[in-house]
Order: sequence, then C-alpha cells, then structure tokens
Amino acid sequence: MQPKKFSWHGRLKSFLFAFEGLAFFFRREHNAWIHGVATVLVLLAAMIAQVSRLEIIAILLVIGLVWISEMFNTAIEKMMDHFSPQRHPDIKAIKDIAAGAVLIAACSAFITGLIIFIPKIL
Repeated sequence: MQPKKFSWHGRLKSFLFAFEGLAFFFRREHNAWIHGVATVLVLLAAMIAQVSRLEIIAILLVIGLVWISEMFNTAIEKMMDHFSPQRHPDIKAIKDIAAGAVLIAACSAFITGLIIFIPKIL
C-alpha cells in the first residue's frame, strides 16, 4: 500500500478532527470543566503574582500535562467501554491505571504550583 501524498486539504481535515475531539471532550466530560476552571484560576493567580517567565513556562507545562493525561484517560475509558461494555477485571485495571496517570499529573501540577506560589504569598 502506497503512503498518501501530502495535501493541505488533508492537513486541514486533521485539524478539524482534533477540534471535534476537543468539542466532544468539553461537551461530555465533567472533568474538562473542572480542569478548565482550575486552569483559568491558576493563570489569573500567575498574572496577579507576576510570576517570572520560567515560572509561567513551568505552569503551562504542568497544565498541559494534566490536560493531555485527562484526554488520554478519557480516550482509554471510551475505547475500553466500546470493546467491553460489561465489567471485567482487566478492563477495570486498564481504566484505573489511566486514571492513576491523571492523578500523578495533577499532583505534579499541584506541587509545582506550591513551589511557585507559596514564596509569593509569604
């Protein structure tokens, strides 16, 4: 099978699919709204605290890490529900591991926030 040739139309379609995925995520996932509110609050706090460029880079990286992990977790959950709608211990383990990844990302973001914001508060 020959690889597809590059086309701008194809690239545009891939961006549209990505935006459809984002729209689905925001319409259907409550955690998206929780992360959205947290993101806005942290970015407002960063502006008020006048964090440095390196600090805002760290904040943006951990925010991105949380969003990405939450979206992968959602994709894994949807995929597992599709393959096995009934309860199964292996499917539970897969979903729990994906949720654990989100927890690690969120804890990393929280600790990063503490390191940046506590000295500014004190």
